[in-house]
Amino acid sequence: MEEALREELGCGDVRSLGAGGSGCISSADVYLCDGRKVFVKKNSKPEARIMFDGESAGLSAIHETQTIKVPKPLKVFDHNGCCYLAMEHYDMRSLHQQAENFGAKLAKLHLSNKVKIVKSLKSSGFVGKREEGVRSFGFEVYTCCGIIAMPNDWSSNWLEFYARNRLKAQLDLVEKNYQDREALELWPQVERNLHKLIPVGLEITPALLHGDLWSGNTAEVDGEPCVYDPACLYGHHEFDLSIARMFGGLPRKVFAAYHGVIPQDKGFEDRQKLYQLFHYLNHWNHFGGGYRGQSIAIMKQLAKL
Repeated sequence: MEEALREELGCGDVRSLGAGGSGCISSADVYLCDGRKVFVKKNSKPEARIMFDGESAGLSAIHETQTIKVPKPLKVFDHNGCCYLAMEHYDMRSLHQQAENFGAKLAKLHLSNKVKIVKSLKSSGFVGKREEGVRSFGFEVYTCCGIIAMPNDWSSNWLEFYARNRLKAQLDLVEKNYQDREALELWPQVERNLHKLIPVGLEITPALLHGDLWSGNTAEVDGEPCVYDPACLYGHHEFDLSIARMFGGLPRKVFAAYHGVIPQDKGFEDRQKLYQLFHYLNHWNHFGGGYRGQSIAIMKQLAKL
């Protein structure tokens, strides 16, 4: 592996520092490459290249905003039947003291694209000025929440994007893997009610989202809040907050600081259920029927709106 890193990263001296941890999807090791630590994720599954290409693109996109600390990706490469993602190594601690700062910086991340769009509109009359900011919902590549690749085809309509590329994509997998009749029968009723939760009058500017912002993908590094393992997309900023409130959730100070910058819109709590539905369906497809109950319960609530 050391020789592969010398070739792929252009390093001279490379030595292993041992295992860097292991999640439910990929394993990782840490290497010292010309005096700097490099974190290298490894996965042998067929979907690994799509997953790591998406993660790398997401890390780069967040890094470019200069709003919140995130490991800088170095390279995605294949070696001996496995795919690898090399990135900066950070010594991470659990998010605690920086919770309030995290909320403020997350809001800045979500507003970063809007700031570009506003600046672009103000300077649109100048000759030679090109349009800046992303005006549609989606992302440049597939991204993975876990190992499942999610389509990110660009759309001018957030409701249509979310219904097709997040909910319907997951329900198609539920049908394929479990043939769950109740879920399939509930979907048309849920789909008919989406406009009640995401009305035409709700102003949604595409925001760069982390996409998988549960507590396990947050940290503190050198006294600064940090995120990693993204599944990025440009979407409704509220979507990122949905999983941040699940599975134990982020500290309350995160949300207080966040909403101090971006106040809640009308219907926020109901939309959180809608956005959490994607994550419960995704967990159902990853880990089995233990997440069926929550998925069906939310679908029943949304079907009765």
